[in-house]
Amino acid sequence: MARIVMKFGGTSMAGTERIRRVANIVRRQAAPKPDGTRDEVAVVVSAMAGETDRLVNFAREANPLYDPAEYDVVVASGEQVTSGLLALTLQGMGMKARSWLGWQLPVRTIEAHAKARVEAIDAEGLLAAMGEGQIAVIPGFQGVSDEGRITTMGRGGSDTSAVAVAAAIGADRCDIYTDVDGVYTTDPRIVAKARKLKAVTHEEMLELASVGAKVLQTRSVSLAMKSGVRVQVLSSFTDGDGPSADDLPGTLIVSEVEMTALEEKLDMERQLVTGIAHDKTEAKVILTRVPDKPGAVAHIFGPLAAASINVDMIIQNVGRDKGETDVTFTVPQADLPRAQALLEEHRGEIGFNRIITDSQIAKISVVGVGMKSHAGVAADMFAALAERGINIQAITTSEIKISVLIDEDETELAVRVLHTAYGLDAEDEAA
Repeated sequence: MARIVMKFGGTSMAGTERIRRVANIVRRQAAPKPDGTRDEVAVVVSAMAGETDRLVNFAREANPLYDPAEYDVVVASGEQVTSGLLALTLQGMGMKARSWLGWQLPVRTIEAHAKARVEAIDAEGLLAAMGEGQIAVIPGFQGVSDEGRITTMGRGGSDTSAVAVAAAIGADRCDIYTDVDGVYTTDPRIVAKARKLKAVTHEEMLELASVGAKVLQTRSVSLAMKSGVRVQVLSSFTDGDGPSADDLPGTLIVSEVEMTALEEKLDMERQLVTGIAHDKTEAKVILTRVPDKPGAVAHIFGPLAAASINVDMIIQNVGRDKGETDVTFTVPQADLPRAQALLEEHRGEIGFNRIITDSQIAKISVVGVGMKSHAGVAADMFAALAERGINIQAITTSEIKISVLIDEDETELAVRVLHTAYGLDAEDEAA
């Protein structure tokens, strides 16, 4: 017997027919095993695809200067609907099931409305019900504040909810069902020879998610790494006679220690580079002739941090002869107008000459734990891009990641070139 958390996203829950498909997947997981035992199963669901956007628009139409607490009441209702519908569907199939809303567990959260973070989950009642054979259906994305108000966790929050529930109940595995069948070496829509990965480490998945891979939400991967939760990404759009989730048909996301064991068990060869990610949602900002002195950079990024504008890549050029330097960084495209306005507002404190912006850029990232013990990965990246005439505008690195900025219109070419350069292309089936 195992304890399993299953999470289904908005596309999987989009309408009664798809909810019925999900119910069949859940029923299969909860069915008796050959030895007569049953898994204890909890299911976390998102709102139907497009429903959260519809609810957000309602809130904005009601009051453009909306109260965040009331906003959460509105947008949290989407997951409440799907959790109830899935529980009803499972009951109609003869299964014991009930919904557990965020305040009923409760899922206790901290920090701001619409950006809440899970602090703790009281799982005592949930575990008792699961131990009696009940399938728990839990709406993702929502919790309750210390004041007893409904809170929401921001976009992608249902993934975080699922991992938090898995950690709270000591689940053996958290299965994230999506519209793709696993994590690939890069976007298969760009590179037809992209390969599905059997397993990746939490650290690699966190880097991939942070630089543009859309399979999992970054906070959920961070929580899984912190809590030691084993996660599997797999598709909910498979035929009923497809492999069981227990056969691990998707991509496992595990600790570095377990990854080493899996390499032997699954006969895997550790790749130097795990994947190539791309992100077209950032904008580049250059501040020219910034005073090259202590505290100058703090004057730039302090106001941006106070306005909750995330800054990603930061490059400070070599100082000029006159004690000046240029500072380059990236921000989300959606925040570019606010960032420009803030920088202009603080021009006197910062002391820059000009602001130069460019939203027609893309960030290309190479990720892999193998980089820790191998030299030359960056050199290979730069050489491969140079050979195809792709200009690099900025570079940042971490222990297992190298990211570069390039022109947006060269994104697909860069991804294909690097995917081939690092030997990630899948072999032809005829080979």
